[in-house]
Amino acid sequence: MSSYSTGAHKTSRTSGLAVAGLVCGIVGIFILPIVLGPLAIIFGAVALRQTGSVMAKWDIGLGVVDLVLMIAMFVIAANNGGSFTWHIG
Repeated sequence: MSSYSTGAHKTSRTSGLAVAGLVCGIVGIFILPIVLGPLAIIFGAVALRQTGSVMAKWDIGLGVVDLVLMIAMFVIAANNGGSFTWHIG
């Protein structure tokens, strides 16, 4: 009888929190940055502490971008009399 040895497979495990933070960060750029930006930062910080993955660092960066865009939209709205509209085309 021959025995088959299975070599040690290197599996990379992605944290669910890192994926959730990445989704929140990307979607937060387009809608609800006031909610999704901080969520991306929190999920990214927890995932960074657990795994130290690069994806967690992207989560934190995208969350910060969401918050900066939100502040910029508030400043633009304040300078336009309280309204913020997009004119495309």
